[in-house]
Amino acid sequence: MADVLLFHHALGQTPGFLAFADALRAAGHTVHAPDLYAGKTFATLDEGMANARSIGFQQLQDQGVAAADGLPDDLVYAGFSLGVMPAQRLAQTRPGARGAVLLDSAIPLGEFAADWPAGVPVQVHGGEGDEFFMDEGDVDAARQIVDAAADGELFTYGGCGHLFADSSAPAHDADAAALVQQRVLDFLGRV
Repeated sequence: MADVLLFHHALGQTPGFLAFADALRAAGHTVHAPDLYAGKTFATLDEGMANARSIGFQQLQDQGVAAADGLPDDLVYAGFSLGVMPAQRLAQTRPGARGAVLLDSAIPLGEFAADWPAGVPVQVHGGEGDEFFMDEGDVDAARQIVDAAADGELFTYGGCGHLFADSSAPAHDADAAALVQQRVLDFLGRV
């Protein structure tokens, strides 16, 4: 079973985010899910992003990285959208990473480290109807990461918007979300 450090998206620890974490736990994995918003949740991306800007993106990323302190080295780092920043940074820079799961976002190589670390498998998931993922460079960064990793997978989901795997988000797609969850569980079972 894997030990997972899972970071929430700009809406915070929504019921759908918590349900995703609980599904991983129900499969036998240990999931650490730090709340970088101190209990706040938001109904819209605009509200959530305004909150993130008020805290500061670098501050949120640093808080996420600090959440790994005291946890084992062989973690799988996972994040939804905004949570990809600390998850990917840790996967690329903290020794001993067991894997990475990036949902709704990817950061270009070179932002945290020049290369993807050897021996660290990665899985990236994004919606084909997600303007952030498809139109703002994330899908290109995802391809770059998957190409650089010895064990990398990129999954896109037709017609799905931003945060479609969160059952409480406006763009939720039940069928695609179930497929994401199964693919993540398969990944965790083999890393």
